[in-house]
Amino acid sequence: MTELRSNFSPSSALGIARRAEWRPLGIRADELHKPKVAIVNSSSDLAACFAHLDDIVPVLKQELRALGVLPFEIRTAAPSDFITSAGRGGSYILSARDLMVNDVEVAVEGAQLDAIVALSSCDKTTPAHLMAAGRLNVPTIIIPCGYQHSGLAAGREADVEEIFLQAAMAAVTKEPTDHLQEMADDAILSPGVCAGLATANSMHIVAEAIGMAVPGAAPVRANSERMWDNVRRSAAALVHMIEHDIRPRDIITAGSIRNAVRTMLAVGGSTTTIKHLQAVAVEAGVDVDVWEAYRTLGRSTPVLCSVRPNGATLTEQFEDAGGAATILRELMPLLEGEALTVTGRTLAENAQDAVPADGDVIRSIEAPYSTDPAIVVLRGTLAPGGAVAKRPVPDPGPKQFTGPARVFDTREQAIDGISDGTLQPGDVAVIRGIGAVGGPALGFTSSFIFALNARGLADKVAFVTDGQFSGLVNQGITVGEVSPEGIADGPLGRVRDDDEISIDLATGSLDLNVPADVLAAREVYAPTVKRDTGGGYLDQYREIVQPLSCGAVLGCRACGACDGHENAVFAGSEASA
Repeated sequence: MTELRSNFSPSSALGIARRAEWRPLGIRADELHKPKVAIVNSSSDLAACFAHLDDIVPVLKQELRALGVLPFEIRTAAPSDFITSAGRGGSYILSARDLMVNDVEVAVEGAQLDAIVALSSCDKTTPAHLMAAGRLNVPTIIIPCGYQHSGLAAGREADVEEIFLQAAMAAVTKEPTDHLQEMADDAILSPGVCAGLATANSMHIVAEAIGMAVPGAAPVRANSERMWDNVRRSAAALVHMIEHDIRPRDIITAGSIRNAVRTMLAVGGSTTTIKHLQAVAVEAGVDVDVWEAYRTLGRSTPVLCSVRPNGATLTEQFEDAGGAATILRELMPLLEGEALTVTGRTLAENAQDAVPADGDVIRSIEAPYSTDPAIVVLRGTLAPGGAVAKRPVPDPGPKQFTGPARVFDTREQAIDGISDGTLQPGDVAVIRGIGAVGGPALGFTSSFIFALNARGLADKVAFVTDGQFSGLVNQGITVGEVSPEGIADGPLGRVRDDDEISIDLATGSLDLNVPADVLAAREVYAPTVKRDTGGGYLDQYREIVQPLSCGAVLGCRACGACDGHENAVFAGSEASA
């Protein structure tokens, strides 16, 4: 074991101060030399997502103490998409990710702790924990803490995702919601994250695929025996990492990030994993363009399962069929199997212990559900920095769309455009000015998509935005997270009504069919609506958030992920080619 940075001379001021502070915690003087581990807990009473984390902490502490280390629980912010999205148009959701990273840094670096075990739950906690691991580079392990038992899995009418979709549709159609209120009472039957393959379960799988969680960790039912077994195995693996000085930057490499990208493409995971993985790469100092990795690897990565919301398969069925471990086993010919993991073994060595595909819930690479990517990254003259679309599995819909732009600055304006006839079949709706800076923190546009669907326009009107939408959305041609964002004075900011936009999901192109000299002569985009940020954290966030090409991290890392810091400043056709 290398020398522990947490061990100060017993006679030093810091050594004596620690002894004084820790003795009331039951820590004896002869224990002060042991490795000191931060248990990162994002528990909160605000949502079911993390309601069980406080129960995990004492078990984990007991396991770690038995293995000869000193555990210290620390707390961070705890955002839940369904709850924390209520204020400031949802701007606290993505921005909380980076707040959590800083929370971890303050506690771990300030106290000079030796290692981290992170209890990961809702959408933004897992990326935050991976980012913190990459930034701090002390031995770290991620424990995915599981998904909730849903009403749908119990034979009832709905899970929380279905409630969300139906309630959003009812808000547009003005239909009664009494039945939805009753269904909501039965939608969530246990603690844990949303049951579908949205961001939370996707990022849990990412943690395993990238090598930062024990094999077989995801997805997992919250509070199940498998989850508790993962907790115990994770404690042992972390101690092994400390003893052998295995650090996150040994594990998080360009190769392991590409493995995570392949895995997300194979399961049709959430589109949000792109920016989160890019942020992890930036924090870990890895020079890799995650957007381009999704774009290129998507053409050669088969889709091996069709889990809700992509298809009818429940996450429980996916877990029982082997989950991420089986996906990794089946994908191994396409993966970089020599990548190191938290077990001290390689990804390929871990995969040997996984069960093979059953051919039904999980298929082999020779007989996949689809060879069309469920996550499509597009580039072109409208999105030189990239954009993303989500597709169902299998995908029966059209792949191309060309039409005149109808430009809006808010989702409310766009929804009104449906009602007053401004939007017509064949149009391309554009909502801009709500990106990482403009939102700030990526404005949500799901309500507009639901409004299109409610009015029977989902397959007749294409949609392009620099904001984001729910991972549950995969109908119609819907393109989000366009980069450079509108406020950065990229091509999106210079789109005008009636400009022709072409979208091709087959080739991955998103083009604005306007001559470069015409675009260059147009006035710089200025938002018509002032967004209320409250004068606090969101204003600070807006000042230092980086573009999506850098994962929307806070502060420039000079990582090379973008060109001069927004491949963004409009410079005519050369910059946007």
